[in-house]
Amino acid sequence: MLRCVLALWLFVSVSGGVFAQTENTYNLIPFPAQFAGQDGQFTLTAFTRILAAPKDAKQQAAAQLLSTQLRTATGLPVTVMAPTPAFAKGKHIVFQAHTGGRCGSEGYLLRVTPDRVTVEAETPKGYFYAVQTLLQLLPTEAFSPKTVSGVTWAMPACQILDRPRYAYRGLMLDVSRHFMPVAFVKKYIDLLARHKMNTFHWHLTDDQGWRIEIKKYPKLTQVGSTRTETLAGHYGENYPFRYDGQPHGGFYTQEQIKDVVRYAAARHVTIIPEIELPGHALAAISAYPELSCEPTKRYEVGKIWGVYEDVYCPTEKTFTFLQDVLTEVMALFPGKYIHIGGDECPKEAWKKSAFCQNLMKQQKLKTEEELQSYFIRRIDKFVTAKGRAIIGWDEILEGGLAPNATVMSWRGTEGGIEAAKQKHTVVMTPGAFCYLDKYQGEPTQEPLAIGGLLTVEKIYGYEPTPAELTPEQKKYILGVQGNVWTEYMKTPEQVEYMSYPRAIALAEIGWMPEGPRNFEDFAVRLKNHLRRLDYLGVNYSKRLFDVRATTQFGNEGQLQVRLEKSDSDSKIYYTTNGRQPNTSSTEYIGPITLNKTTTLRAVTTTGATLNETFVIHRAKGKSYTSNLVKQVDPDGRKLTDGEVAQGPQSQTEWVDSWGNDLEVTIDLGEVRSVTKVSANFLKRIPYRIFPPTSVEIALSRDGSDFKEAIAQPVNVPLEGTWAVVPVVADFKTAKARYVRLKAKNAGKAPVGHPEAGKSTSIEMDEVIVD
Repeated sequence: MLRCVLALWLFVSVSGGVFAQTENTYNLIPFPAQFAGQDGQFTLTAFTRILAAPKDAKQQAAAQLLSTQLRTATGLPVTVMAPTPAFAKGKHIVFQAHTGGRCGSEGYLLRVTPDRVTVEAETPKGYFYAVQTLLQLLPTEAFSPKTVSGVTWAMPACQILDRPRYAYRGLMLDVSRHFMPVAFVKKYIDLLARHKMNTFHWHLTDDQGWRIEIKKYPKLTQVGSTRTETLAGHYGENYPFRYDGQPHGGFYTQEQIKDVVRYAAARHVTIIPEIELPGHALAAISAYPELSCEPTKRYEVGKIWGVYEDVYCPTEKTFTFLQDVLTEVMALFPGKYIHIGGDECPKEAWKKSAFCQNLMKQQKLKTEEELQSYFIRRIDKFVTAKGRAIIGWDEILEGGLAPNATVMSWRGTEGGIEAAKQKHTVVMTPGAFCYLDKYQGEPTQEPLAIGGLLTVEKIYGYEPTPAELTPEQKKYILGVQGNVWTEYMKTPEQVEYMSYPRAIALAEIGWMPEGPRNFEDFAVRLKNHLRRLDYLGVNYSKRLFDVRATTQFGNEGQLQVRLEKSDSDSKIYYTTNGRQPNTSSTEYIGPITLNKTTTLRAVTTTGATLNETFVIHRAKGKSYTSNLVKQVDPDGRKLTDGEVAQGPQSQTEWVDSWGNDLEVTIDLGEVRSVTKVSANFLKRIPYRIFPPTSVEIALSRDGSDFKEAIAQPVNVPLEGTWAVVPVVADFKTAKARYVRLKAKNAGKAPVGHPEAGKSTSIEMDEVIVD
């Protein structure tokens, strides 16, 4: 019978969306691997029951979960019953064991007809994920925490054979930078499970806080769980740093952790705990200074973000401590993996340590990187002996990879590629696509974040398995993970805002089959899915509905602005006269040509807004030469594209020159009148982004003889907040074809700076020629 059923199915590729009569009707996320829409619908009534074998615990758990939610939302008595002959012909939801071998460890078969719903699976996970899909087939009110009236509780007919692409589909939560209560951790896990993600990576220790009770070492939580105060604002915002003056702390007792582990297991989520080593150890060292290379030094829990040079010293005392800690950790977390960090471990303390240098000689280690490998290998051997396996960030590759380690590739894809080639398993989590602490929209209009821009659309376009790998090497890619670092997320509501809906895009690319994807189809389904999040009380970001502007140049050099949006159902209306737009304003059809400096305002029918000024000047769209490296300005157009950075939070419009003076020469194409030249420079002192000490702007008619020049010092105090620093040269009545700008680099960071003695950068935006 199964073969006959499958023969009738239209196996629709997820990349192609839903065809014909099913278009935009099945708002399933993640979209199933194999799907066929059919005519008709199944309607829940007061007579509908869920039939599951009483002695099958796998079926019973999922059936009871479904029953509870349906009774809550619908108010109907949809209870779980045994599949007796009396129910054989009724319109019910039937759970039954799958024996065809098609589902695997996480898959399921789901068939919805007007007369019956049939759920098949081989494992508890399969049944659980089938329930998540079944709930999504119902109206969004099915996710309500209380009864909703006036709803037709029907689901469209369809047939689904579903199973995930990757075995590992995860989301990480950093509770070290900002502690999150147990109730929210459970909600976080709930949301993972609802989107068919199966791994919760719990980042429990770091420089800024130790969050797990270790009974053998009570000072870890007595001392290491609380910092005296926290950096105020962004790391790059104030120089010197400013602090909030408020202690911040918190930790989870072992009983709380056991409770969370049980809670996750009931939702088929495995928890991977992370105990950072050998770096990111300041909170632990503050509690036990003898673990450092300078035991007599006074340490305190980190109150600013970044990387500290205070790391574990590889002494026997340290290894005994870590083995004791990991023994207690492994007793709490039954999963295979223990995450040991391994990232961002400065080697300065080891270079200065006589003990470390002697140890390197004894072990015949040539570099401190090899000493780190020695450290990781010892931990790997201990964890492996306990029947577990370590997983770590891709720095654990440095100096040689421990035999049983799994690599989390975060600094790009290179670490994952190298590990797979060495036949080590890999979880892909590159910062460019998987770091959910980045901005989702224009930074000046968003809550404070670490920096960068990562949209839902960019995540959805990510392919976790690198094309550089051979088919055999690709088998080592376990899956994909999103990371939520909480430096700038103080509350659960902020974590939700930064995580969703971007985590949903990650969930789908971790589940759906390999192949091209249709973002527009995903966006339509996601728009409906967000209403489910409303019922679940999730403070998600609405940046999915944003309208974005990009510039281009017409055939005759006119500056044109293109407006784009992910929400295909909405329309865009705009104004160029300074007035607020509405649905009576001009509807956006195609690129908008601007002939003068204009503030463009736009609004969509879903409420998204845009307010951006585009500068029309004589250098717009003109080519230029510079000493910028190709990666900084790959298209050679950032400095004349008409887009001006809206503030120091923004990063996409700035170009940088590290350790060097910056020189740019713009070709206007012909000799023209030049009355004024201006440019903006960025001041973010903690990041070593200094304004230039002076700027020279010169003009030339032939490109070689620059006679007219205006040089001026830039006298901006380093102290204070971040800022955009304008520099203007007024030429009044000059004529030129070429405009040259030279900005003098500030040199090394001065004494007193957190990175004194290191090179500084110049960052510049649009060069405006009037």
